Formats: sequence, C-alpha cells, structure tokens
Amino acid sequence: QVQLWESGGGSVQVGGSLTLSCAVTGYTYGTYCMAWFRQVPGKEREVVATLYRGGELTSEYINSPVEGRAAISQDNAKNTLLLQMDNLKPEDTGVYYCAAVRREWERSCHEMTFNSWGRGTQVTVSS
Repeated sequence: QVQLWESGGGSVQVGGSLTLSCAVTGYTYGTYCMAWFRQVPGKEREVVATLYRGGELTSEYINSPVEGRAAISQDNAKNTLLLQMDNLKPEDTGVYYCAAVRREWERSCHEMTFNSWGRGTQVTVSS
C-alpha cells in the first residue's frame, strides 16, 4: 500500500517559483505511475503532471496549463516525488495532491484512475 505525504506549499507572488515534495512509502520501483494533481477553486481536480520510471524507461506527461512552467521528478534514494513550478500565476492557486496507481501497460499514466492520495498542500499565488 503506497502512502503519500505532501509538503512545500505556501504563498508565493506572481512570477515566483515553488517546489512541492511528496514523501512516498510502500512504493516499488517500476511498478507505479506517480502524479501531481491540483484542485483549483471552482474547477474539477485536474492532473498537473505524471511520471513513470522503470528500468531504462521513463515516461512523463505535463498538462497544457502548466507546460513550460512545471517539471516533475523523482528521487528514488529519498523516496520523494517533486514538482517544480516556475512563473507561477494566480490561476495556479489551489490544493496540490500527490497520487499513485499501479501501472497498467495498455494506458498512459495520465489516462489512469489514481487510487492512492496524499492529503494535499495549499499553494496560493498572489500579486
């Protein structure tokens, strides 16, 4: 059973940067899709980025609203999933969640239904 804990949220000014961290336990390398989602006020939860790493294969997906401003990475030695976001905008304000699901090879990670979630960390971007 994968367990996830997010940290690193906070308040940041427009144009600033933030790195979110997700501590992961119960993870088996090469088995899970990992992801960051966000819940923006007034909108449905949306995927921000997904990452799969296994052997020599790495697949990554960045959703269009943050493309060019977000980077997802994984530090296996520290069992940590990271989300780096730059040039933050007010519309990036929301609760950011770390998520995981066992990889199914017939679908891309961002097409899957994630079933392990952290509690979320608030990100507020203001001018």
